[in-house]
Amino acid sequence: MKNLVVLLCMVCFFNSYSQSNQENDIKAINKVLKQQRIAWSNNDLEGYMEGYWKSDSLKFYGSNGVTYGWYNTLDRYQKAYPTKDHTGKLSFRINDITKISDGAYYVLGEYHIKREIGNADGIFMLVFKNINGAWKIIADTST
Repeated sequence: MKNLVVLLCMVCFFNSYSQSNQENDIKAINKVLKQQRIAWSNNDLEGYMEGYWKSDSLKFYGSNGVTYGWYNTLDRYQKAYPTKDHTGKLSFRINDITKISDGAYYVLGEYHIKREIGNADGIFMLVFKNINGAWKIIADTST
């Protein structure tokens, strides 16, 4: 009986520890998204891109197909959103953040850009990975 109580206490402890780690991961991911939102709204596309993995292996999938690499993705954004009038003010609605495995999550959400030249809205799915202690987007599908 004593062993059963010890076992139950250990299970509760590890479950609580795991939930705490997951909550910290989600907070850190939301912080990256907040920093991106602020940078975008300030027409700072390079600052916005800080949330992405700075690698040729980064993948962005949008209406024009797959863009490979951090620099190519930045170039795509710079061409599509050349001025403050185009970037406008960004907001997100995060609908779900789900753990894939240790150090990896996917995020489902909506983006809304308010701007004078016409608003833009869409949905996205991001894959975040913890790389060297920092949460980075390694794949982005946006419409």
